[in-house]
Order: sequence, then structure tokens, then C-alpha cells
Amino acid sequence: MSRIGIEMLSAMGLSPLELVALSADLGCAHISTGLTQMPAQFNPLGRPDWSLRDDPALRRDMKAMLADRGISVSLGEGFAVRPGVAMRDRGADMDIMAELGARGLGAVSMEPDAARAMDEFAALAEMAGERGLLATIEFAPIQSIATLAGAVEVVRHVSRPNFGLVVDAMHFFRTGGRVADLEALSPGTILYAQLCDAPAGDPGPDYMTEAMFGRRALGEGGFPLAAFAAALPKDIPVGLEIPNLAEARSGVTDRDRLARSVAAARILLNEGV
Repeated sequence: MSRIGIEMLSAMGLSPLELVALSADLGCAHISTGLTQMPAQFNPLGRPDWSLRDDPALRRDMKAMLADRGISVSLGEGFAVRPGVAMRDRGADMDIMAELGARGLGAVSMEPDAARAMDEFAALAEMAGERGLLATIEFAPIQSIATLAGAVEVVRHVSRPNFGLVVDAMHFFRTGGRVADLEALSPGTILYAQLCDAPAGDPGPDYMTEAMFGRRALGEGGFPLAAFAAALPKDIPVGLEIPNLAEARSGVTDRDRLARSVAAARILLNEGV
């Protein structure tokens, strides 16, 4: 069984049904998904709105297609810790992810109050566990928890077996991460990984734009992805998060755009081609 999947961000606004079909057609095993279409500023191709939260028929179709195409939901996205929003109010959204058979929930921190962020991640992990789900924290330079060390501190604070890290290659290397840092983590700390490529170096002043629209196919940037992949746990899902607006606008299809990274990921993860 492949460990490779296609992340919601890579699909740049495709509906969840289209994303399931794309992942299956590429020979992948899973997808990540949120409950609604991305906000307009992150949907520059103007793809149609959709909502798994508000459309029961879409949920039914989604579950049927997942089963029919042999695809799973590896990560339910959109559970950010943010000011003024209580994780305790997100139970209904978590129930939908559980209904879709999601493996886990993904969250970042936009909360500047460190103590409140810790409490909110603890609530996320507890509520996810009640539904048989994993829960994760992803760090990024543009978030309030911006580094591997900061995210590990949250994992230690929460101290629940269903809570751990999402490690995104771009965020990891752009915040000074070294492969040895991954190798030094305790077993079970990393629950999910995301692969992409980009030029090596420090985060630029417009990091969000690059992260959302300008990532490169595997092998077309400067990250040491072979060493990164070798340091990952062998039993976790690995999602390809490679949005590239320039390619999409040039007429390259989503399938063709992502196919070369799927082939490269199979080599990196020793799955063959």
C-alpha cells in the first residue's frame, strides 16, 4: 500500500470528489481535505464553491467515492488554534471528519497567547481522541508556533498518544531544520509529513505567497529531500503539498503537474515507480 497522498492545497480549489479521483488516478492512497472551499484569495483559479459541512449529499457522494476508489482521508484540515475561536465549539466539524473516516485532524497556531494555545491544542487532542482520531500541530514561519522546537514543546505539554507533529519539508528547512533534528525525536512524535521542493535559503518577505502558490515539484528545488524522507517514520502517511499557480495557469493539468512528484516520491520512499 502506498503511503503517498495528495494534499488539498496541491489541488488548488478542486472539489473533494475531484481530488479523490485525482489521487486515485495518480496511484496514491489518500488525500487531505477541509470542510469548505478555500477563501477567495487562496482560490485564484476561481473554482466553484463547495461545502462538506453544509451539503449532506456531497458527504454521501464523498464517502461512496472514497470507498469505490480505495482512497482515505489522511488529514482533516482547518482546525487552527486562533484568537476568539474555542476548540470546544468545533465538535460538529470533527464529527464530519470522523464520518468521512479521517485518520486525523490538522492544526496550526495563530494564537499569540502561548498559554491559551497550549490549552487549545490539549482540547483538540482530547476531542479528537474521543472520536478515534489523531490530532496534529504543524509549524510554519508565518504562524505563532513557527519552528520544530516550538511544536515539540506543544506535543510534550499535551502529552497524549494521539497527538503529534505534521512536518512540512518547506517549513522545516526554511526555519533552519536539520535532518538530525528529525532523527533525534522520540518515536511517535511525527504523525504525518508533507513533501514539496523550493529553493533553499531563508524565508523571504512574501513567504505566504510562495507557500500557497509557488512550491516546486520534487527534485526541482534545493531541499535535501532524500535525507528528509529517510529520517521519517516508515509507517506514516506522506502528502504531496505542491501548489504551483504559474503551472496551473499555463495550462498544465493537475494530473500532469503532480504526476512527476508522485514518481519522485515513490523513489524517495522506496516504493518503486
